Amino acid sequence: MAGKPGAKARRGRTTLSVVAAAAFGVLLGVGVYTAAYAKVPAYLGSDPATCANCHAMQDHYDSWSKSSHAKVATCNDCHLPHDGVISKYLVKAEDGVLHAAKFTTGNYPENIVIRDKNLDIANASCLYCHDDLTDQMRATMGATDEQVSCVRCHSGVGHE
Repeated sequence: MAGKPGAKARRGRTTLSVVAAAAFGVLLGVGVYTAAYAKVPAYLGSDPATCANCHAMQDHYDSWSKSSHAKVATCNDCHLPHDGVISKYLVKAEDGVLHAAKFTTGNYPENIVIRDKNLDIANASCLYCHDDLTDQMRATMGATDEQVSCVRCHSGVGHE
């Protein structure tokens, strides 16, 4: 005598549910382990030592720690926008994903080069902190459309 009609279909759905739950659990576990191993929560803060978690950034961290900015500015102060928490964390997330991908694949140059978008953020950060020092210079340039580029002449500042 055969089982109740539909019992086989229910058993198939149950098996599929168990397999899906197990797969989800494995993916979740691997994700949590990876996040913990990579110290992802530390990247939500502003401790400059976090930037040196990636050995490719160690030289930048070392030079920053000896620079004139070490006592007054963190990596986030110069490399993240100052126009709100949302834009700060959006840039931080975008940069984090790019950095993680390059570090994981080993696909980064020996001499790390800042992207144009990040160069604009760094330049805006200079002006944000040194507004009073640049007022006269910017007033002189007022008639032109040229953006003041602090990093054009002061590219080593922060990483002397």
